[in-house]
Amino acid sequence: MTAAIQELMQQTGVRFGTSGARGLATQLTDLVAYAYTRGFLQYLEHCGELTVPGTPVAVAGDLRPSTGRIMAAALRAAADLGYQPVNCGRIPSPALALAGFAGGFPTVMVTGSHIPADRNGIKFNKCSGEVLKSDEAGICGQQVLIPEGLFDAAVHFAPGAAPVVGPEDTTAVQRYVARYLEFFPASCLHGLRLGVYQHSAVGRDVLVKILRGLGAEVTPLGRSDTFIPVDTEAIRPEDVALARQWAATQPFDALVSADGDSDRPLISDERGEWIRGDVAGILCARFLGADSVSTPVSCNSAVELCGWFQEVKRTKIGSPFVVSSLLDAARRGLNCVVGYEANGGFLLNSPLHRDGRTLRALPTRDAVLPMISLLLLARAEGRTLSQLVSTLPTRFTASGLVKECPVEKSQALLARYDTGEDAADRTALAADFTGLGPVTDIDRTDGVRVTFANGEVVHLRPSGNAPEFRCYNEAGSEARVHELGAAALAVVTRLAR
Repeated sequence: MTAAIQELMQQTGVRFGTSGARGLATQLTDLVAYAYTRGFLQYLEHCGELTVPGTPVAVAGDLRPSTGRIMAAALRAAADLGYQPVNCGRIPSPALALAGFAGGFPTVMVTGSHIPADRNGIKFNKCSGEVLKSDEAGICGQQVLIPEGLFDAAVHFAPGAAPVVGPEDTTAVQRYVARYLEFFPASCLHGLRLGVYQHSAVGRDVLVKILRGLGAEVTPLGRSDTFIPVDTEAIRPEDVALARQWAATQPFDALVSADGDSDRPLISDERGEWIRGDVAGILCARFLGADSVSTPVSCNSAVELCGWFQEVKRTKIGSPFVVSSLLDAARRGLNCVVGYEANGGFLLNSPLHRDGRTLRALPTRDAVLPMISLLLLARAEGRTLSQLVSTLPTRFTASGLVKECPVEKSQALLARYDTGEDAADRTALAADFTGLGPVTDIDRTDGVRVTFANGEVVHLRPSGNAPEFRCYNEAGSEARVHELGAAALAVVTRLAR
């Protein structure tokens, strides 16, 4: 039988968002995972990027309950098309991507990142880099062959149709650890006391190994055998409380953590206050000496106000858009080209050369580089992390989300402020978000980003891969941005009913 990827997406709700295809784990069946992976590989064949039979196709995953079977389906799809399936096990997304970029082969990461455990997803990387938005139509347009008898009526593997899994290949994760231990000076973190909030992050042990390998005194904290959906952008109140509690009871210089697939960092200062991802991104870019910085429109405007960078380019939200911007900057010959997102994921598009050592480019979200960079920058300047953050212009950002907000409600809410009449849109926004004064600017790069006369920002945007509606805010003080965020979420919740 044959299956059309586009039709499967419509039938199952497992669609492409900003970070691959995601949906309910019950809808991301073995058959769907097999078909999507086969469609991805066929697309690479069509593009001329995948032409040699037996080329490796590496597959890895996070620690969700549904991940193992989806990995097995992806590995079987690679084998059925004549490629060499490589089971990399449960490792961080950037570790898998690094192996593929370095070896020139495609990779498939099974992860739902930070979304709840009842959901999952698949993130594809081409031989040459991340799948971009321009690639999605080609993947969705594929018709794929589903061998007769491979799946049962419940669309899981039929009895006797054993998936091709094979032993775990640890080469990718070893390369990722060596990336940092071989580039940064030995014992560069000596004397620092770090807590690693492990929860259910797939890179929890990798983090401990890297930080200890660089000389830090590391204490693992909060390890969980149950999947916890830690979101590095909309940080859960319980994670805020945990960090403050750990910092109050032990003399840590910082706490670090990551999301489910460990490509987005959480970094706290010595007080246990989590540092916003877009603030960490600015400081990391400064440590690396970046010339060009690409970042989504939702991120903190301190990146422009600080004056540290030759250029700052704003993009839509999602790493594929940031990657496209990085590629454009590289084509124009800029030296150190980097990007980051509000979730803290950092992208390095240029090799770094220091003291005879080279850190190769890794143009996909990474959690480890910003952690090490902030710690070394603070050490070099003789500051604590809280003092380091205070060197930035005083612009504060925060984000929150409304869960269980169906797509149709999200779209209706945005349409409320996109009537085609600018004056009407401004009037509606000022009426809904009372007390902020007149609207001075509406930016529709991604969602609706509104700047009010008092300089405060409310940015409304539906999630690209979950039934959630996000609200990003910016103000002149930390207290005010949280007050603004709560008020804005209350407005969104009311309107979405």
